[in-house]
Amino acid sequence: MVLQMKREIGIFLLASCAALAAGASGEWRPSERWRGFNLKGMCVWKPDGAKPKFSESDFALVKEWGFNFVRLPLDYRFWIKGGDWHCIDADRLAPVDEAVEWGRKYGLHVQICFHHAPGYCINGTKGDGKLLFDDAKRPEDSRSPDALSAFAEHWRAFARRYCGIPNERLSFNLVNEPPGLDDAEVRRVFLPVIEAIRAEDAERFIVVDGLCGGLDPVPSLEGLHNVGFATRGYRPLTFSHYGANWFKDAYKRVPKWPYEVEDGARRYPDDGREYLYRVALSKWDGAVSGGQFVMVGECGGMNSIPHEMFLAWMEDYLKLWKERGWGWALWEIDSAFGVLDSGRKDVEYEDFRGHRLDRALLSLLQKY
Repeated sequence: MVLQMKREIGIFLLASCAALAAGASGEWRPSERWRGFNLKGMCVWKPDGAKPKFSESDFALVKEWGFNFVRLPLDYRFWIKGGDWHCIDADRLAPVDEAVEWGRKYGLHVQICFHHAPGYCINGTKGDGKLLFDDAKRPEDSRSPDALSAFAEHWRAFARRYCGIPNERLSFNLVNEPPGLDDAEVRRVFLPVIEAIRAEDAERFIVVDGLCGGLDPVPSLEGLHNVGFATRGYRPLTFSHYGANWFKDAYKRVPKWPYEVEDGARRYPDDGREYLYRVALSKWDGAVSGGQFVMVGECGGMNSIPHEMFLAWMEDYLKLWKERGWGWALWEIDSAFGVLDSGRKDVEYEDFRGHRLDRALLSLLQKY
C-alpha cells in the first residue's frame, strides 16, 4: 500500500511539473490524449508497383470506436521517381492528402511518420542500410551529405505541402525508430531537418522517436520549440514479439506474464507494472518532469502470445500510460497485432462487417 501511494504521488508530481512547464513556455500540446492505431497503407513499397491503399473505412472505424488518432508510417519510395532520392513526384502524395482530409472529416489527429526515410529503415531494407546515420557518424571532412540532405529535403516538401493545417489535426514524426547515437550525431541528423520544416511551417508540432529503436530519451533535443518524443510499448521484446519469424530462438520461448526477471537480488514475478515501469517508462521521467511531451507511437503484441496473457500484459501497459497522460497507437488495426483478422487461434472472434473482431482486445483499448 505504501509503495503504491508513493508511486501515485510521484506520478502526480511528474504530471503536474510537465503541465506547468508546458504552460509556462507556451509550447503547443494536444488538448486530449491521443489514442488510436497505425494505418499501414504506405508502409512498405514493393518493386511490383503496388498502389497505396489507405481506406476511408478505417478512419471511420477508428472514430466509431471512440479513438482520436492515426499514425501513418510511410515509405518514401512511394513518391520518388526512378529511385532518385532527390526527385519527389508531388502527384504521388495524393494518398497522403486524402488521409489527411479523412482525418479532418472524422475528427482524428493524423501523424505522418517516415517509416522508411531516405537512407534509413529499422528493418534494414536493402539499398539504404543506415546511410542516414552512418553519415552522421563520419568526421565532417569525410561525410557524404546525400542522405542527410535528402532527409531534410523530403520533410521540407511535406512541411510546405501541409503548411496551414493546424497542429490539432496534423503532426510530423521524423523517422521511425532511429539507432543509438551520441549527442553530436543526434544533432547532426535531426537539427537540419527540424530547421527545414521550420523554414516552411514555424509552428508545426514535431515528434522525434526515442533512440535505440524508440526506447531511449533524446536529451539533446529537449527544449526545442514544439518538439515532443515517442517511445514504444514492446517491452520485453521476447514477450511482445514472441513467435515473430524475423527474430531468432530467444523469441521462440513460450512467454509468461507477469514477466519473471532477475535483477540482482530482486525478482519481479508478481508485479508486471513495476517491471514495465523500471525497464521502459522510468528512463523518461526526466523528460516528463522537464515539460516534454511523450507518447507511445507503437505498441502491441504478436498473435502467437496466449490471448489471456497478452491482454493482462497490455492492460498493465495501458494503465501506466493513462496514469502519465501518454497517448498511444496500436501498431495496426488488422493482421497479427490488430483487433481485426489477427489470426489468433485462442480467441472467440465476433463477426463484424466481413471481418473477425477481437472484441476483448477492442474493449480493453476503449477502456484506456
